[in-house]
Amino acid sequence: MTKKQRAALCVAALKEEYPDALCSLKYTDPLQLLIATRLSAQCTDARVNQVTPALFTAYPTLDAFCEAKVEDVEEYIHSCGFFRAKARDIVGMAQKVRDEFGGVVPDTVEALTTLPGVGRKTANLIVGDIYHKPAVVADTHLIRITNLLGLVDTKDPKKVEFRLRDLLDPAESNDFCHRCVLHGRAVCVARRPQCDSCCMKPYCKSAK
Repeated sequence: MTKKQRAALCVAALKEEYPDALCSLKYTDPLQLLIATRLSAQCTDARVNQVTPALFTAYPTLDAFCEAKVEDVEEYIHSCGFFRAKARDIVGMAQKVRDEFGGVVPDTVEALTTLPGVGRKTANLIVGDIYHKPAVVADTHLIRITNLLGLVDTKDPKKVEFRLRDLLDPAESNDFCHRCVLHGRAVCVARRPQCDSCCMKPYCKSAK
């Protein structure tokens, strides 16, 4: 079996197990998802979802974030960790979206990664979830699970992203990433994977 064939089988198995492949961050527009994703770095999505309602109420528009004082934003996001850097990036990314992108969150990885605090993982999430383009969000769950499956053999996020782009059906890649997150939380848990309950067990090199 080739890696591409194994990848297709894993995509199908996860699609059946998790038919609703949804991002767990809560948002109503592209800027909110961009900000929530920045907040999620080294923080749980659950914590971010507790913090963002008050943040987005206080700053309901792009202009509001552009005019915000960094120290005021810090107060809202304090519990997310690394709050000073995140607050600085949030205000900075809003200002750059306004000043250099006409107030519209960009739709390419290349443009998004010019924004303060935005790496390829965040950029791919925006490209996939907002603009519905093929994307590979190489978060810790995806990296761990695809290594266990034998689809990749590297922990480098960028290398994982590009190798999976070659293996996955572009129309399925974004949802596959979301499903790997769900699977990584529920079944293929770090340090205690429940292989006997895994829908991808027949195709997983580590399970064998």
